[in-house]
Amino acid sequence: MEAYRHPLTPRYLEIDRQGVVFNAWYLAYFDDAMTGFLAARGLPYTDLIAGGLDVMLVHTELDWTGGLGYGDAAHVEVGVETVGRTSFTLGFDVLRDGASLCRGRTVYVLVGAADNTKQPIPDHVRALLQD
Repeated sequence: MEAYRHPLTPRYLEIDRQGVVFNAWYLAYFDDAMTGFLAARGLPYTDLIAGGLDVMLVHTELDWTGGLGYGDAAHVEVGVETVGRTSFTLGFDVLRDGASLCRGRTVYVLVGAADNTKQPIPDHVRALLQD
């Protein structure tokens, strides 16, 4: 399946003194892209929660090769790297004009929405992740 592309245009408030997106915003971009990715595969985040499930970030890493400026037209490509019993890993790539500026990967654990206890990935969620 083709990688999901989530549009991204940095806002003024996200720019630091150096004139590029402050590093912490990339985690917010990745979270937003993750919810868009799930929705594009048929599982809007609100439906995940309504079904009694949620995801919790347990590990993330980022590598930068360039910076985004205010108003730059970019996107975040999202792809599935691995799917385990209770967790899955998504890869993220922030691109502007085809050039990769920041790559990351995040491990999410599926948890119960009411109590945050680790849950096995149900078949319908596994299917959309492995599609």
